Amino acid sequence: MRIRRVLVIGTTLVALTAVAGCGGDDDKKSGDKGSSASPSGSTGQDANSSLPKAADLASIAYYVNKFTPCLDLKTGADYDADHDGDKTAWGADEAADPSWGIKERGVCSDGSGDPVALLSVADMKTFQTAAKANNEQFLVGQDFAVIPVGGQAIQELQKSELLFMTCDPDFSAPSGFDKSPGLVDGCVLSNYFSS
Repeated sequence: MRIRRVLVIGTTLVALTAVAGCGGDDDKKSGDKGSSASPSGSTGQDANSSLPKAADLASIAYYVNKFTPCLDLKTGADYDADHDGDKTAWGADEAADPSWGIKERGVCSDGSGDPVALLSVADMKTFQTAAKANNEQFLVGQDFAVIPVGGQAIQELQKSELLFMTCDPDFSAPSGFDKSPGLVDGCVLSNYFSS
């Protein structure tokens, strides 16, 4: 009886190991990372659903702070009132415009004191549509966007799971970087953060 149980457990472990080994790093190595689709052939909807998610501004700031400083979080209105004309953060007008689909805007400061705008996005397709119409580019999660100003913050955020979202028809990612369609025709998501 004990031998039969050991054989069943051993067979189960072998089967699980075989299943876990399928579709691993070999698929990623053989994929064309510079193509218009991700190596797994995911659609824009699939790429968007694999991005990090955050329920509110505090969650977005917490996520960003894992990779680069995101200090002294304020609501967008409070930040704008304290920084009239100097070191303005993106989105004061856009956050008030329903066509952007922005639920809430906040601003924190990176390690150099430069602003990092944090946007909680109610509808990412609406947001990408407005970004395309206004020729804007963002770092995006599943339901939020981040707009750092400082080069150091941008470089440090490249280590995150955020993707660079652009609708620039001339955008191209160097070989070795992923590029997949966004939620809006003509927009792409990439792990190459173009400046």
